[in-house]
Amino acid sequence: MNIQDISPDQVIYWQWQWASLNATIVFTWLVMLLLVLAAILITRRISAGYKMSRWQNLLEIVVSQMREQLGQIVHQDPLTYLPFIGTLFLFIVVSNTLTVIPGFIAPTSSLSTTAGLALAVFFAVPLFGIRDQGLRGYLKLYITPTPFMLPFNIMGELSRTLALAVRLFGNMMSGGKIILILLSIAPLFVPVLMHALGLLTGLIQAYIFAVLAAVYIASATRARRQKEEKQLEKNNQPQINKGEEHG
Repeated sequence: MNIQDISPDQVIYWQWQWASLNATIVFTWLVMLLLVLAAILITRRISAGYKMSRWQNLLEIVVSQMREQLGQIVHQDPLTYLPFIGTLFLFIVVSNTLTVIPGFIAPTSSLSTTAGLALAVFFAVPLFGIRDQGLRGYLKLYITPTPFMLPFNIMGELSRTLALAVRLFGNMMSGGKIILILLSIAPLFVPVLMHALGLLTGLIQAYIFAVLAAVYIASATRARRQKEEKQLEKNNQPQINKGEEHG
C-alpha cells in the first residue's frame, strides 16, 4: 500500500516552502466547480410552465424529495434548512459518486474534509437555534432540565461533531480499501460489482450525514415548537370548555 492509499492529504501536486496543493484541495474545488456550473446551466433557462428541460425536471425531483424528507425530520417548514442541508448532501453525493472516474480521489475520504463538514454543522446548529428562538431561549437548552447538565450538554455537542466527521471519513476510507483489496484478489470479476457497491455506499453515507445534520438542527429549535404547541392547546381549551357547557 503506497502513501496515496492512506489519505488524499498526502498526495501533493505542488509545494512551495510551507504552501502546498494536495489532492484533497484539488478535488474539493473540482466538485464545487461542477456543482456551480451545473446550477448555472440548469437554471439559466428555467421555466415555470409545463415545458421544461430534462435537467430542470431532474433538479426539481431532487429538490422536492429533499424537501419532503427534511420536512418529515424537522416537523416544520423545511425551506429554512433546505439550502444548507441540501448543499451538504449534494457535495457529499457528487464527491462519492465521482470515484468511478479513474484517478479521481473522493475528498470525503480525507479527515480534513469531513471535519470541515462536521464543523459547518457544529456552527449551523446554534445559528439556526438562535435565529428560531433567540439567544436566551437557545442557551436555556444547555441548562435544561437542570444547570448541572451544562457540561454534559457541551460535551454532547462536541462529541456528535467528532462522530459526524469520523463516521463519514471512516466509512469512505474503509470502503475504498476493501475495493482495492478485492480488486487485487479477483481483478477480472469484481470491478463492476464493487464500483456499484461503492456508489451505493456513497449515497447512503451522504443521506446519513444530511439526516443527522437535520436532526441536530431540529433539536436546537424544538423548544420553540413545543412552546407554540402548548400555547395553541391552551388557547383551544377555553373554546372546548365553552362548547361542552353549551352542550
